[in-house]
Amino acid sequence: MKGVLLVNLGSPENPTPKDVKPYLDEFLMDERVIDTPKWLRNIIVRGIILQTRPKKSAAAYQKIWWEEGSPLIVISERFAEKVSRETKMPVALGMRYGSMTIKKALGELKTKGVDEVLLVPLYPHYAMSSYETVVVKAMEEQQAHFSEMRLTTLPAFYKNEGYIEVLSKSIAEGLKNFDYDHILFSYHGIPERHIRKSDPTRFHCKIDGQCCTINSVAHNTCYRHQCFDTTERVKAYLGLPDEKVSNSFQSRLPNDPWLKPYTDFEFERFPKEGIKRLAVITPAFVSDCLETLEEIAMEGKHQFQNAGGEDYKHIPCLNDDDAWVQVMAKWVNNWETTGELPS
Repeated sequence: MKGVLLVNLGSPENPTPKDVKPYLDEFLMDERVIDTPKWLRNIIVRGIILQTRPKKSAAAYQKIWWEEGSPLIVISERFAEKVSRETKMPVALGMRYGSMTIKKALGELKTKGVDEVLLVPLYPHYAMSSYETVVVKAMEEQQAHFSEMRLTTLPAFYKNEGYIEVLSKSIAEGLKNFDYDHILFSYHGIPERHIRKSDPTRFHCKIDGQCCTINSVAHNTCYRHQCFDTTERVKAYLGLPDEKVSNSFQSRLPNDPWLKPYTDFEFERFPKEGIKRLAVITPAFVSDCLETLEEIAMEGKHQFQNAGGEDYKHIPCLNDDDAWVQVMAKWVNNWETTGELPS
């Protein structure tokens, strides 16, 4: 029997320093998130970051927490439930970090008789710290505990026509009655070295302003190229003028070069250049979470307006939008009947 495993990032159990600390420890100790030798990662994470970050992160989570719990978890559960109604296959939901583990989700599918699983990392773009770590973790759990199962992985869907269509229509809906000066596509940041590490050619990804536009096999695993490509496809679908659209990257750690331009720097820059009405979309995420609800919708607005901006619009992620559910259902049902995966 075939089944579907949807996997998202995860969340602390509660917005308290006590619960945030083990969550951050698991997340930041992942060698694909902070890709230093383990001894150094221990010093950075447990010796430095975890001494202060849990309290700050807990305060941020408290600002966006829902009555039902973590927005990311609640939204992902709603999405999984809707997808399950559109397919005959069992659908399970797991998280890369936290208590809703991939192992538990695979176990849930096993109890329903599933022996062939479509793994769906809920990330549109390939990055070692998001998509790749989900795939690696799922394979480790399958090999260690569910050897009778077969895993097939849905590819990164950043350029899929169905995804681009629902993303574009969602953005168009968010822009209704908002006379914007500019639209910022803010993607989650990653260290520049992750781009080079993910380059199978070992020479193409120079991050020089040209490599992302020159066709290469490296683009299959290049987060930067894929982000820019998503923006270009949405621009084309909606007919957005080049001069009114740009990209940026958010959520970086200090003392390391990350992908540029930085979103918070753009919030400071735009008002000085006459951009007073700003719309922001976060297409690296399919579900609203701390990085979109607190960092962009709240702190981003505050920073932009403090810098002289006037009107600010955060456009939500796709979340459990019915059109997005239908796209996912089409992908999983096609896989069930033909074995084909979306491109």
